[in-house]
Amino acid sequence: MHDPSMMRALLTEAYLMSKKHFTTTSLHADRRDNPEHGVLHKAINTSVAFGYADARELAAIFQGKKSGYAYGRQSNPTVEALARKVTQMEGGLASVVFATGMAAISSSLLALLRSGDHIVASAYLFGNTNSLFATLQGLGISVTFVDATSAINVAQAIQNNTRLVFVETIANPVTQVADLVGIGLLCRAQNLIYFVDNTITSPWLFKPIEVGATLIVNALTKYIGGHGNALGGSITDSGLFDWTHFANINASFKNIDPALWGITQIRKKGLRDFGAALAPEAAHLLSVGSDTMALRIDKACDNALAIATFCSSHPKVRKVFYPGLSSHPQHERARTLFKKNGALMSIELDDSIDCFDFLNKLDIVICSSNLGDNRSLGIPVAHTIYWEMGAERRQSMGVADSMVRLSIGIEDQADLLADFAQALA
Repeated sequence: MHDPSMMRALLTEAYLMSKKHFTTTSLHADRRDNPEHGVLHKAINTSVAFGYADARELAAIFQGKKSGYAYGRQSNPTVEALARKVTQMEGGLASVVFATGMAAISSSLLALLRSGDHIVASAYLFGNTNSLFATLQGLGISVTFVDATSAINVAQAIQNNTRLVFVETIANPVTQVADLVGIGLLCRAQNLIYFVDNTITSPWLFKPIEVGATLIVNALTKYIGGHGNALGGSITDSGLFDWTHFANINASFKNIDPALWGITQIRKKGLRDFGAALAPEAAHLLSVGSDTMALRIDKACDNALAIATFCSSHPKVRKVFYPGLSSHPQHERARTLFKKNGALMSIELDDSIDCFDFLNKLDIVICSSNLGDNRSLGIPVAHTIYWEMGAERRQSMGVADSMVRLSIGIEDQADLLADFAQALA
């Protein structure tokens, strides 16, 4: 073959088909999907209803025999484009996106579990997830909380009716790192759903599929969106779990590829029935925000390490909780698993300084309950997001009254260091 133009065309096609790196793949995801008019971003499609010339085609979509759009609560072109992008990021099989991260977790669990089922969960879960699990217990789904930094603790809690193990990659706010590899091996051996919350690490720092996760949740509001301007959440099925062995799959969803049974039940019994649909406008903001995720997170992680190092030697800081420090109990594990150690950290202040006064003195760091924003944020943990748990539960999780959680942003590092220095002075 000596035709230069044909050779160039073949080489171009081969290049386009080859596996790209993370940011390149994400950045060009929309235009590879052939959007209308050659736009680079998927358009904001606000239509709730979708019309079909052939009634049989609409019936086939409802029955799962054909892909398409039936109603905006279940799917929408803009929302679906974001779901495909998240699936690419996680390297999974398929994703469903929701109005919030908590909607993603609650809708998925309620879609898959039944009264009498049992969950093993990390004892260090985010406050709202803890609250959700208390609600599940009231519905007849029992939960055993364990120290998930060791798979042995998880193994000892497994019962005959255990269906699922739920952990976070890095706990919020004390930053314990779960035994992700060990728990993955355990769940595989026991044929259990391995549900991993990847919010604090994001798909850029870590892919839970590499440790055998079944379902991966991301609060899209945080590091994926990154700009604090849109709520959203996602569930990604890794494709690793054999759903034919899961007893709770509805018979009406078994007319499709078994690999899709789980994610289909989450979409139908979770998203459709509970109705926590993501708006297309929010989906667009989250998708555009994700374009710069790797750049933002790298900068924020570098800043977090600098702040953690500074605070670790400051006389007015009693403890620093950050996996990037060699003093952290799971430092080696984090170093092995994650590209970087995240941008979330917490500090426990000395008795000589009040946590409220400290936060009020900070100029750049904003007192706010969000995390994963471009801006650095701080919050007094015991008095806000963990207040409902009560003092006894907070103590068991290592949350002191003087603890301040910090979500470090992308500001200039020298300015952040100066801000902490003056606030602690």
